[in-house]
Amino acid sequence: MSTSDFSVSTPIDQVSVEERVARLNKRSIKKESKVQALKLALSMMDLTTLEGKDSEGKVVQLCQKAKLPYAPMPDLPKVAAVCVYPTMVRTAKKHVKGSGIQVASVATAFPSGMAPLSVRIDDTKFAVDEGADEVDMVISRGAFLSGEYNLVFDEIAAIKEACGKAHLKVILETGELHTYENVRKASDIAMEAGGDFIKTSTGKISPAATQPVTLVMLEAIRDYYYRTGKMIGMKPAGGIRTAKQALQYLVLVKETLGAAWLNNEYFRFGASSLANDVLMQIVKQQTGQYQSADYFSVD
Repeated sequence: MSTSDFSVSTPIDQVSVEERVARLNKRSIKKESKVQALKLALSMMDLTTLEGKDSEGKVVQLCQKAKLPYAPMPDLPKVAAVCVYPTMVRTAKKHVKGSGIQVASVATAFPSGMAPLSVRIDDTKFAVDEGADEVDMVISRGAFLSGEYNLVFDEIAAIKEACGKAHLKVILETGELHTYENVRKASDIAMEAGGDFIKTSTGKISPAATQPVTLVMLEAIRDYYYRTGKMIGMKPAGGIRTAKQALQYLVLVKETLGAAWLNNEYFRFGASSLANDVLMQIVKQQTGQYQSADYFSVD
């Protein structure tokens, strides 16, 4: 696909997308498989703190939880990454050192993206220089909705170059794109421009991640893989709060992309409150009893 093709929309059947999601959500998972799936979901999480009141202490606490999600069960998997603002990358990097946990950083004037490209590039380079393994950028939704698709492509490509060896996750902010066709087009642009992951949302607006939008993005990844042979990652973020929802997303991935994507190299959850519910469900499945929410840290 060339940039000249971005003006052509891939038609999306809204009814079919939503019916397929509803059908897959009816799948039942046996207890043993459920425990495995919950642990898999835990290993796919990007534990995130993106607030104006973030402090070094809060980031250190997040890193400790990332390494040891629930102390009474030390054999549980670590999460995939911690995601912080660029100014907190160095602290996060120090406190996950040697754990294999990645440090991700939002950049490009997150969450609005409303800054000159030169500023967004500098923001990205700062995060990488501080030690970020992954950069989560936001696209220019205003430019996209104005039909300036080549501009959006060029900006993503420029940020990808600024990332160097760091992986780039491209946030579409799907809640502002209005239609499934727009979500599909933005996904295609992000992948063609060099994004390593496509991500639904910043988590700062509603709606954030939804299963139908995620399915549209997964199908874009599938078609891109068929065309190029390159595997692109997927990250739904925002609004995923329960273990049941997490399992439903894993079913979507398995049925759309296959088992090759069921690992934290190619699939992530943008999680804040999700982790505790997954931990509660794991404890319930293994002990038969729910722990109080007070047993888990509030991040």
